Amino acid sequence: MISYSTRDITMTAVFAALAVVAAVLVRYGGSIVPFSLMPFVALLAGGVLGARLGALSIIVYILLGLVGLPVFATPPFGGPAYVLQPTFGMLIGFVLCAFVVGTLLKNREESGLAFYLLSMVAGVVVYYLIGLPYLYVILNFYLGQAFSIVKVLYIGFIPFIALDLVKAAAAAIMARALYRRLSGIV
Repeated sequence: MISYSTRDITMTAVFAALAVVAAVLVRYGGSIVPFSLMPFVALLAGGVLGARLGALSIIVYILLGLVGLPVFATPPFGGPAYVLQPTFGMLIGFVLCAFVVGTLLKNREESGLAFYLLSMVAGVVVYYLIGLPYLYVILNFYLGQAFSIVKVLYIGFIPFIALDLVKAAAAAIMARALYRRLSGIV
């Protein structure tokens, strides 16, 4: 049986709350794939909390939305039908992103900033590998719109990759500093 300390529960809840803030902060319904700070939160969760708790914090956020709380970035903002939104795959990708980042940084005491950055970039790759095929499938097969793979890349990857790499760099710097601070490493 897995047990969680009070600190684990608190930190997981804090990152789930940060995910809500990140999604609601830049909420609008103008495009299929909106700009979001969620990638930054997912990367930071994995980098600070580790694989298990980082992924759990994003799962808690997703569950809050699926039970109906208006915590997602695009309309309908919550409810079980949100799994049919084109961007829901990115949310699934964020769970795996946090897990991968946390797993890569498992032995972080000897990890330098470059390894943190590479771990964050791996996390970015993971959520695109999950989110973009999901976007393609929902647009083409559920919504019945004709979107080629190239078009999906133009709406879900090209406009965001540069900013996501900046978020990855910022998350690497912050995660390393936070981990060192929280664990007492000088």
